[in-house]
Amino acid sequence: MVLEEKTNSCGTICLKYLLFTFNLLFWLAGGAVMAVGVWTMVEKSDYISLLSSSYYSISAYILIAAGCIVIMTGIIGCCATLKEMKSLLIVYLVLLLCIFLLEITAGVLAYINYQECFPLCHQLDEELKQNLKETMVMKYQQPGEESITQAVDKLHQEFKCCGSNNSSDWSASVWIQAAPNDRLVPDSCCKTPSDHCGRRDHPSNIYNVEGGCITKLEEFILSQLQILGAVGIGIAFLQLVGMMFTCCLYRNLKEEPY
Repeated sequence: MVLEEKTNSCGTICLKYLLFTFNLLFWLAGGAVMAVGVWTMVEKSDYISLLSSSYYSISAYILIAAGCIVIMTGIIGCCATLKEMKSLLIVYLVLLLCIFLLEITAGVLAYINYQECFPLCHQLDEELKQNLKETMVMKYQQPGEESITQAVDKLHQEFKCCGSNNSSDWSASVWIQAAPNDRLVPDSCCKTPSDHCGRRDHPSNIYNVEGGCITKLEEFILSQLQILGAVGIGIAFLQLVGMMFTCCLYRNLKEEPY
């Protein structure tokens, strides 16, 4: 009888350490997700301003909110584990289950929506290109549009591109047309930026990427989505492991004598 109680106690201690380790990983994962959202808003907010849709800014806010929820859940899990509070373990288990179900639901809806909108993807892509082109040629270097000007210059230099589709987009720019004998493209298109270097639009002087900046921007967004998808799968796996450990710890605490 004494041996059985010791065995239960050792098992409970092992489960507590395992669950506490899981919660630390879960907490770090939540912090990483929140950090990605904050980084998107702080570092990539300039690019967001170039897009007519608020989808990307909303996605960043969702990431920040999701990270906060995961961090709070991890804290609750740590408290429940260390204090061996069965009621708090139930709350923690329910939170894990809800987050997991939300992740599954979001994934299924995203897949369904992708399948439904697949025939329209090309059309939406063309609308995005047209919108970015109009934003760049109509608002660049215009009064009151300093944020757009800064975003376009940053886009050119960071992605090593020029224009929405190509450098010829700038021929229709309001700014270029106001000074036709000055620059052909913005100075930020130059491989080595300097004052008035945009007077020459030869490929040896400016970035000439096939598909223009819109292609680079789409590749960047796709790479971020792939990273987030991998992180989401990892967190979902952690949640399953955490739910299993939580159930085992709850059962052991229930079986042990008070």
